[in-house]
Amino acid sequence: MIAALVVAVTVTAGAFALRTPGPVGHWNSKDKHEKFVADYQRAWEDMPTPDRTLDVRTEFGFVRVYRFDGTGPTRTEHPFVLLPGRSSPSPIWATNMPSLLALGDVYALDLLGEPGMSVQEVPIENDDDNAAWLDQTLEQLPEDEFNLLGLSIGGWAATNLATHYPDRVASLMLIDPAYTFATIPLGTAVRAIPASVSWLPKSWRDSFASYTAGGAPVEDNAVARMIETAMSAYSIKLPQPSLIPESDLEGLRMPVLAILAGRSVMHDASDAEEVARRALGNGTVVVYPEASHAVGSEEADRIADEISRFLSS
Repeated sequence: MIAALVVAVTVTAGAFALRTPGPVGHWNSKDKHEKFVADYQRAWEDMPTPDRTLDVRTEFGFVRVYRFDGTGPTRTEHPFVLLPGRSSPSPIWATNMPSLLALGDVYALDLLGEPGMSVQEVPIENDDDNAAWLDQTLEQLPEDEFNLLGLSIGGWAATNLATHYPDRVASLMLIDPAYTFATIPLGTAVRAIPASVSWLPKSWRDSFASYTAGGAPVEDNAVARMIETAMSAYSIKLPQPSLIPESDLEGLRMPVLAILAGRSVMHDASDAEEVARRALGNGTVVVYPEASHAVGSEEADRIADEISRFLSS
């Protein structure tokens, strides 16, 4: 009985320590929010200047959208919409922007319910809600269709939208998407738990970021510093993404480009490749065997070339 009481008290204390108030994503303190904004702005120094900055109203809150006019002599028929990963707002695309802008116009979004400049006001309770806020955002942009480019959890968000509201999606481009073709391995899930606890040491979050990037150092990188601050400063209140059912993948009618990293820790690359090739009737599947989950920045120019060939075909 004493042992049981000790366990009960420990669990209760742990739950109390890990609890965060409120049903929507929020900043843990004013000081932490200010630190994040400073790191966000520092990481933004490597981004081009947006031609327009919008805060788009949805029924779930405001979505920060940056519009960039393409720089190339010709532009894709439909603009790109960039969807970043978990705790990784728009400056995560800094390395990719020059090559993408050479192809066409670009919108970059800070995901709703994630740390960034978007502001969640209403709970997002399921996959339907996750698709709804994004559809409502795109509905208020002047174009009718978009080339969705999603990185990691942004790839899941893009695919989730395409399965719920396909009419706005001209094409779907996924860079090592999480929860899309295969589940996250147990080892990665376990490593992510302490990295998501704001009051644990910064070194734990840096270690996880390095782990996802194939062991690359992250301490002196402005984007990595922004992500680490985001993880400690913001409490995410989103439902766990559901693995996209194969039947939903089979139902996609728009062209799909899936770029998978052979050394990704976010899924078993061979399993993900097998599902993607089997399920995507209008899909192009490419695997970069030596790339980590940070393939988006590791292979920025190569990915742009891949996208250019994909859209041309």
